[in-house]
Amino acid sequence: MSSGSWSHEVAANVPSGKLFKAAMLDWHNLGPKIVPDFIAGGSVVSGDGSVGTIREIKINNPAIPFSYVKERLDFVDHDKFEVKQTLVEGGGLGKQFESASTHFKFEPLSNNGCIVKVTATYKLLPGVNVESAKAKEGVTHHIKAAEAYLLANPTAYV
Repeated sequence: MSSGSWSHEVAANVPSGKLFKAAMLDWHNLGPKIVPDFIAGGSVVSGDGSVGTIREIKINNPAIPFSYVKERLDFVDHDKFEVKQTLVEGGGLGKQFESASTHFKFEPLSNNGCIVKVTATYKLLPGVNVESAKAKEGVTHHIKAAEAYLLANPTAYV
């Protein structure tokens, strides 16, 4: 079994706090509305949005090798716009991964935009290789979709 990780950065032209709320805290509600070709639905399985909350995102894209992900929030910092989530079901867990988690940090920039720093860590099952380029592309698509929504709806997530 091998362990691995990848990091990725995405620049956005919206404030870090707004993007954090839209792309992380409320993505299970916003995602299906703004990227229905990718996300069929989302819900909170248990919890209130704080640490320990489990959310499910249903995937609506035949190019993705799984139909849903369930993630647990392991760390949430509303002041520093930071969240860490761990895959608890779906998303290749048990088929590709023994475990996987993702850390997102939304760092403010002086131009009122932000940089989203993402680090994924995982343990692969024997004989499995992971293509991180597709995962990075997915993260970029996610952040850019939320950014476009916020630019078009400036009073959302204030």
